[in-house]
This record gives sequence, structure tokens and C-alpha cells, in this order.
Amino acid sequence: MYYLAVFALYAFVFAFGSIIGSFLNVVVYRVPNGLSVAEGRSFCPRCHAKIRPYDLIPVLSWFILKGKCRDCGQPIAARYPLVEAAGGALAVLCCAVYGFHLQALTAFAVAAVLLPLSLIDADTMTIPDGLLVALAVPAVASYFVMPGPGLAARAIGFFAVSLPMLLLTLLIPDCFGGGDIKLMAVCGLLLGWQRILLAGFLGLLFGLVAAVRLLVRRRGDRHSHFPFGPCLAGGVFLSLLWGDVMIRWYLAFCGIL
Repeated sequence: MYYLAVFALYAFVFAFGSIIGSFLNVVVYRVPNGLSVAEGRSFCPRCHAKIRPYDLIPVLSWFILKGKCRDCGQPIAARYPLVEAAGGALAVLCCAVYGFHLQALTAFAVAAVLLPLSLIDADTMTIPDGLLVALAVPAVASYFVMPGPGLAARAIGFFAVSLPMLLLTLLIPDCFGGGDIKLMAVCGLLLGWQRILLAGFLGLLFGLVAAVRLLVRRRGDRHSHFPFGPCLAGGVFLSLLWGDVMIRWYLAFCGIL
């Protein structure tokens, strides 16, 4: 009975996260196009027909409609149900790490901003300032509801990665985008200086993998640019969930602890 109740609770969490993921699809489409995310019903991006309420069931509706718009019959990108499923999976993951507490909700709020931020950056090579402002809300809230660094550590974290990135950009123009720098500044408030350094390191590792993959596929050269925001966002999220564990493991491995 206990396991059934836990399963039902996690199923509810997944459903809640997938609903948020459905809204994040709206954010990813509308924000780069200068459209309001708060006004107007969802519509097909091809024929602009309003989507019926019974076609808005996260993940399932895409399969029921066989991946096509009910009105125009044009394909609906598979990314839509994938983002919805990702929203559900992220919600479950946050609850698995933090339990069913405000900490999990705060962590999911961070993930719910990092996900569309990453997708928009991948699509447009820009990080909207509005999403960075939205990210600042759970970053500030985390001080009150999540165990973690104090104010001094967060203040240092604001500059710990973002300032070196800014200086490097001044020395080597366009090596980092302004959105990347602001992202790490906001996340420094969230994580504190130790975990934001870890997040920056992980982001560089992910970026290196992305750059090698780009070169192997011969889609660029050493002067080519690629969206770095998703790499940084991945590092930030991993540091948020398991940063303290990874830092302790590293210090123990080096014989410091």
C-alpha cells in the first residue's frame, strides 16, 4: 500500500511537471517571436488554428493526433512532447532529491527556467533577459527555503564565474555571449561561489564535448560559434542537485577530507 501511494504521488508530480512543460513550449515559441506568453490560447504555429482544450493533454495528445495538427494536418515537431515529458521528469527528479518539500519546488522552478532558456539559446543564439529575471526569483527564494551558502558566499558567487567570463570577453571579443555572463551571475546567487565554480567547470566540459561533436561532423571550424547556454544550464542544474556531493567526493579523492 505504501509503495502504491508513493507511485501515485510521483505520478501526480510527473503530471504537474508535464503541464508546466506544456507551458514552457509556449515560452520557447513566443518569447523569441515577441509574443505574450500570458495572453491568447495556444495555436498551431503553421495554420494558427486555436488548439482545442482536449488536444492539450501533455505528451498524450501528440500521440493521439499522430504528431499532426487536427486542422491543417501538418506535422507537429516531436520536441513538443519531449519538452512536456522533460518537465515531468525534472519535477520527479527534484522531488527524489529534495523530498516533497519547498526545496523541491524551488529546484523545479530553476529547472523550469533553465529548460526554455537552453532551447531558445539553441534556436536563436540568444538568452532573453526576461528569463534571467525569472530565474532570479527562485535564486533569491532559495536563500530562505533551501539549505546552502550564506549571503557572503552568494555575493561572491555572483562574480566568481561571471567576472572572469566578462574579462575574457573584453580580451577576446565574442568568446562568451552577454547572456551567458548574466546567466552565471544570477546562478552564482543561487549556488554560492563553490558550486558556481563547479557549474562553470561542468559547463566547460559540456561545451568541449559540443565543440568536438561539431568539428567531427564538419559543421564548423575553430572559429565557429555554438550556443553555450545549454552547456552552462546543465552544469548549473547538476550543481544545484548534487554539487555538494561532487565537491566532497573530489576533496576526498584528493585527500583533502
